Amino acid sequence: MAIVSCEKLKKVYGSGENEVHALDGISLEAEQGEFVSIVGTSGSGKSTLLHMLGGLDRPDSGTVTIDGKSIFSLKDEELTIFRRRKIGFVFQNYNLVPSLNVYENIVLPVQLDGREPDREYIDSIIETLGLSEKLENLPNNLSGGQQQRVAIARALASKPAIILADEPTGNLDSKTSQDVLGLLKITSSKYTQTIVMITHSEEIAQLADRIIRIEDGKIALKA
Repeated sequence: MAIVSCEKLKKVYGSGENEVHALDGISLEAEQGEFVSIVGTSGSGKSTLLHMLGGLDRPDSGTVTIDGKSIFSLKDEELTIFRRRKIGFVFQNYNLVPSLNVYENIVLPVQLDGREPDREYIDSIIETLGLSEKLENLPNNLSGGQQQRVAIARALASKPAIILADEPTGNLDSKTSQDVLGLLKITSSKYTQTIVMITHSEEIAQLADRIIRIEDGKIALKA
């Protein structure tokens, strides 16, 4: 079953001589529990695609469906709620709240939605990601790899339909990158979690179940 799919996504920036086709009719899908890498050079359209899949930006035309819902049929407020409940984000810069400790950062999306965290599930994530001894720490007392683990835990906490990872190892050294990606793969398998990750690194992309290559706003290869 396809958890996320998009059909004929188009996005144009600028006009006239400055017109750039960031997305030029892209269609793809990812199944439940699948780990997909989207690879492309800078300016290929991969970040724009991720923003569209996450409902952070609207396309000029085309559709995105997540967990059976066509997300751009929703009004802005409805889309915000849907995004909070159904989409987990892992960013290159972690985006943790500096004044909250590790545990508070992890459960923040669930609490913002007015729900009680599933403590047994949260504890399982924390243990899987090796964060049990760090729950009282503030983000600035953690290494980059530890902060990214917290970001992954936060993305998983609300049991989203899909996790979107935007260059999640961009600020990490090679060994820490391998560790973090290994944990992403473990969580994808353990929680049957669909992950779509964008990266410019061929080596990192190889860790995914499937690679989709983008060039000039179009899909060049599906493998």
